[in-house]
Amino acid sequence: MMDKHVFVICAYKESRYLEACVESLENQNYPSRIVIATSTPNAFIHEIAKRHNIEVIVNDDGQRGIGYDFDFALQSGMNRYVTIAHQDDTYEPDYAAAVVEAMERYPDGIIAFTDYHEEHDSGIVRSNRNLKIKRLLLFPLRFHVLQKSRLIKRRVLSLGNPICCPAVTFRRDRVPIPLFANDFKSNIDWFAWEKLSREKGSFLYISQDLMMHRVHEEATTTELIRENKRSKEDYAMFQKFWPDWISRRLVKVYAKSEENVNE
Repeated sequence: MMDKHVFVICAYKESRYLEACVESLENQNYPSRIVIATSTPNAFIHEIAKRHNIEVIVNDDGQRGIGYDFDFALQSGMNRYVTIAHQDDTYEPDYAAAVVEAMERYPDGIIAFTDYHEEHDSGIVRSNRNLKIKRLLLFPLRFHVLQKSRLIKRRVLSLGNPICCPAVTFRRDRVPIPLFANDFKSNIDWFAWEKLSREKGSFLYISQDLMMHRVHEEATTTELIRENKRSKEDYAMFQKFWPDWISRRLVKVYAKSEENVNE
């Protein structure tokens, strides 16, 4: 069964959370392959990989940026289904089984993704304002008849990005590469979902909370929000769905919603 699904861990520099991510993948109830992809190879990453008997694939083509790293990780996963695991996050034991079952049940699936919770410095957060809004936006995708509707997929994405990137598994042969925005810093994944929403096939949403996304001060998204660098990318994304005057108003609302991510 390991030939069906692979976790490709995107590792960068020396994350103190990397080993916890690896251990959560080793504890999956479905036997998936695990590899590490990195553009910053170092002794720290190689030591963890050696300790867990995991292959390290090095991106040495000279391209730098999160988008390039994600595309490289996607290409490195030679199995049918690929999950790009973020080094700071962890996965519940049933995650792999759930996404593989969804993909096998619905062969038209482009991506399968689960609900998730967050861990902040203050502890585990299973529900807050932002998570509630995202779950509300995703509600139509609970129904398979709507999961393959181009209109519904695009409406779900039109008011923001409710899909958590590390919770996503890709059907590799149905995903164009390059997929991610290499000139973006924060909306790389939202760009990818918009691109895939134009493709024929389903967004398979699993409403179970099966992964933990860590929100901490060292995270790139946290830094971008703190420095107010997201607005231009938010505006570029809203323009893919709305006329200019609506896009400008949505950017203001979206920025306000990101100010207090713990609420």
